[in-house]
Amino acid sequence: NYGQMMKYYNDHRMPMKTINLYDKMKNENIAANPIIFVLVIDACAELGLQSRCRMIASQIPSSMLSNLQLRTTLIHMWGKVACVNEAKDIFDKINKPDSAEFNVMINAYGLNGMGYEAIQLYHRMPEEMRNEKSHVCVLNACSHSGLVNECRSIFRTIPNKSNYIYTTIIDCLSRSFFFDEAMQLIEEFERHQSPYLPMYMSLLSGARNRNDVSLARQITQRIKQLDHVSDDCLSSASVLFGNTLASSGDLEEASKLRLEMNQSGIGKKVGLSWTEVNGEIVEFRVKDRRHPRTKEIYDELHRIEKELIEHGHKFDASWITREMMPDETVASILNSHSERLALAYHFIQRPVPSHIQIVKNLRICGDCHGAIKLISKIRRCEIIIRDANRIHHFSDGKCSCNDHF
Repeated sequence: NYGQMMKYYNDHRMPMKTINLYDKMKNENIAANPIIFVLVIDACAELGLQSRCRMIASQIPSSMLSNLQLRTTLIHMWGKVACVNEAKDIFDKINKPDSAEFNVMINAYGLNGMGYEAIQLYHRMPEEMRNEKSHVCVLNACSHSGLVNECRSIFRTIPNKSNYIYTTIIDCLSRSFFFDEAMQLIEEFERHQSPYLPMYMSLLSGARNRNDVSLARQITQRIKQLDHVSDDCLSSASVLFGNTLASSGDLEEASKLRLEMNQSGIGKKVGLSWTEVNGEIVEFRVKDRRHPRTKEIYDELHRIEKELIEHGHKFDASWITREMMPDETVASILNSHSERLALAYHFIQRPVPSHIQIVKNLRICGDCHGAIKLISKIRRCEIIIRDANRIHHFSDGKCSCNDHF
């Protein structure tokens, strides 16, 4: 029964309920088996906080670590929480890794911006072991590290290219603004297959990053013409197109599109960031003022704002996707993003931590990315942020993604 409930919670993305249920099992002196640990480890990976992962991992009996599924899930978890060395330690102790273990290790490298390590491991993998997931993981690692030539080279060697494989190289090309080449690949794919929506979403995301309104409009119209497009996908496409309009300065059309979305019941996903401080998991939304220490948090944000300006940061209004209110400034809007609130909460702790970890349910915006790079240098700390796409390791004014996000 515990296992069934944990699986239900995991399927519904409720990681804390899974972890709490595991704690209840312990309190009732019920021993966990490998399947229970797999479910709890999956929940920890979804939650994304290192301290919880370390706590659970320390409770796994060494006798269970020979279990294939448990071992693979542990590698996946460590990769998802930015602990690549821990993932590698497990992988390196495996005498003969199977394809699943190779794949999760390649993916762990890719998530953390270690594209060359992912490619090296992919080439170490016996060719007969490589499957669709192997190809997708290594191409995705290239995409997240800006390794476009390496991505092209690997793509050419793949014998049977699925829609997932095409989508991953199109994502890589779109991130580096090779839009013509990406569109040629879509045309090549569609000569023999039905259109596949994620390919167009990758293009649209790239167009938004480049503020290319013409391309974004073209892709959005194409998405609307596709068959069997869900409301969620239309919502995502509309939000990306609206953000492109707003960031290019066309606030009037962006507002009109937002009104149409509201009238049709299409809503924008609420941005959330969560982190752990002194054993407590704290969640923030944009412009959040629910926390008892809200005044201290916003005072700290004002201090950070002054430091950023002194060090040359220019707040980028192109990442504001709505009309500004009379009492707002560009800085006040961008400073109220959920990850900046979570970051400020860490900085009001005593002692101030030198290592900060935050998880976010959406992609990080360009201004937050640039500001947090600088904050890591000013405040001399390591900041790790996992967003919807990847993990960013900020340190000494640099990010592991090299701005490929």
